[in-house]
Amino acid sequence: MSTEENVKLVKNFFAAMGSSNARDLLALAAEDIEWIIPGEGWPLAGTHRGHAELAAVLKKASEEVETQYPKPPEFVAQGDRVMVVGVATGKIKATNRPFKDEWVFDITIRDGKVAHIQEYIDTQALARASQIDART
Repeated sequence: MSTEENVKLVKNFFAAMGSSNARDLLALAAEDIEWIIPGEGWPLAGTHRGHAELAAVLKKASEEVETQYPKPPEFVAQGDRVMVVGVATGKIKATNRPFKDEWVFDITIRDGKVAHIQEYIDTQALARASQIDART
């Protein structure tokens, strides 16, 4: 796929996430997708593999976090990799505490599907909002 096609795929992936359309999202993801969300003790942290775990983490995110994106993310691509840079604001539902998270998703495309996502997020901001000890 071309770089432009990879960016379009990632934009469609983000749109499917935003609309909570699991069917469309899974159609864009490789069967063996791996999504790494950093942190410890924060409800979404961990390595999530395959369609079942992808669906589960997105369901958990909708249950645990209210998120807004004050401006559209920026997409930077080269070859089979697309970096998505953005800012999220919101609150952790369990604590009703707000957060601001500046993030980068490093996404690898394989055979026309999203195959790997490595998130770089402000784990300390999310830990504080979750009332988790963020000193580690």
